[in-house]
Amino acid sequence: MTITNRPRRMRQDEFSRKLMRENNLSVSHLIYPMFVMDGNRTRQDISSMPGIQRLSIDELLKDAKECFDLGIPAIAIFPVIEDSLRSVNAEECFNESGLIPKAVSALKKSIPKLGVITDIALDPYTSNGQDGLVDKDGNILNDQTVDLLVKQSLCHAKAGADIVAPSDMMDGRVGRIRQALEKNNFINTKILSYSAKYASSFYGPFREAVASSKKLGSSSKDTYQMDPANSDEALNEVKLDLDEGADMVMVKPGMPYLDILYRVKETFQKPTFVYQVSGEFAMIKAATQNGWLEEEKVILESLISFRRAGADAILTYFALEVARLMKKLN
Repeated sequence: MTITNRPRRMRQDEFSRKLMRENNLSVSHLIYPMFVMDGNRTRQDISSMPGIQRLSIDELLKDAKECFDLGIPAIAIFPVIEDSLRSVNAEECFNESGLIPKAVSALKKSIPKLGVITDIALDPYTSNGQDGLVDKDGNILNDQTVDLLVKQSLCHAKAGADIVAPSDMMDGRVGRIRQALEKNNFINTKILSYSAKYASSFYGPFREAVASSKKLGSSSKDTYQMDPANSDEALNEVKLDLDEGADMVMVKPGMPYLDILYRVKETFQKPTFVYQVSGEFAMIKAATQNGWLEEEKVILESLISFRRAGADAILTYFALEVARLMKKLN
């Protein structure tokens, strides 16, 4: 049989496979999400996220230092707030002496060159687990919520956050936050907007981690997070946020939304991040711990899929594990 074109020729040897490889994955593409809580010398396991813990600030600093030493450029921190600090009006979200400002300040003092991203949302602070303020009829109050998100963003910027990341999906919040940062001379504080955040069923372990799942109960976030059936809507959301001053945009979740990630990057050619969320992490961990999949190979394959789809950076709970692996391989 005579075949002129044999694509397998280039797949025959490792060196030629490397030469034609279209995408790569490095530690510099990773962001490590971390959960911080009050206390000292405290580490709490999260049952649905094997290997991930809630950390007091002193323990957070230890893991963050390892991230930095391994070459991970940034971490994203999420608060685990005591019930006594939660309220219907979420006032704790802009407390300058609160958990996140203290954590940010400690991180920037200890590891000044490590990028610190803070979550801008109300759900860790509301007594009902919603990302917004709620009226007596159960409606999410968009504009009043944005007022608080602006205060929260300024609070985090004052503490030294490099990037504020509104994850709430309220209308108009990016523009208001950008205006407030500019007005208060935080012109270099970056905005990573969760522009295409879907009302997904993959968030369960995260909600356990920040103790909001019981608060939310049977309520949903469908009136502000996006319908998983929609794709064009994501492009509209991203355009609005970029026009309002977002420096980076986010697609969340990750692997179930690779098509969205691809469309966003191809359409706008702007810094585009993706979040491999807690449910994705938990599923891979469960399958590998049961011996159904090979852990290292599956993790790396999942991450390269994000790069192939256009992600400039990946928020993943595997970041520290992968960074350790890459150091070992090198």
